[in-house]
Amino acid sequence: MSGARVCVGALAGAFGVRGEVRLKSFCAEPEAVAGYGPLSTEDGTRRFEVTLTGSVPQGFSARLSGVTTREAAEALKGVRLYADRERLPALPDDEFYHADLIGLEVADTGGTVLGRVTAVHDHGAGDILEIAPAAGGGTFLLLFTRAAVPTVDLARGRIVADPPPGAEDQRGPTGRR
Repeated sequence: MSGARVCVGALAGAFGVRGEVRLKSFCAEPEAVAGYGPLSTEDGTRRFEVTLTGSVPQGFSARLSGVTTREAAEALKGVRLYADRERLPALPDDEFYHADLIGLEVADTGGTVLGRVTAVHDHGAGDILEIAPAAGGGTFLLLFTRAAVPTVDLARGRIVADPPPGAEDQRGPTGRR
């Protein structure tokens, strides 16, 4: 995973009039977001040192290097911030960064390729893998639990899944269940 970057936060607009921003952290320990810097934009064109200045509802107020006005802070609203993968802590064997799962091939327990992970969603009740089927068509969702996904082999770029019967056939008109 050398050279990879992981999304660790997003900017939610300006805070105050002196260039501070509202920062939503995606880290397990939310305040750790400032320690993984410098953080960069998704396209990598801008890098920021981050200093947390306080707590606000659903995040922090923060100073970003080079951002000194409310207008500059407001212009960053919606920007996602990324850290170099190497700066993040190692995880236990049964935990994974979402960025490490995206792109992995998914096969069932019999070896039949089901597709590839295109996204990992977390709506508060646990992670859900979005999988683009190998045969094409709309994506389907799979709970990322030990029962449904018994094996994740990052070294081989592969997930072994044991989806409930018919999971791949539960796609709605938009391709999602």
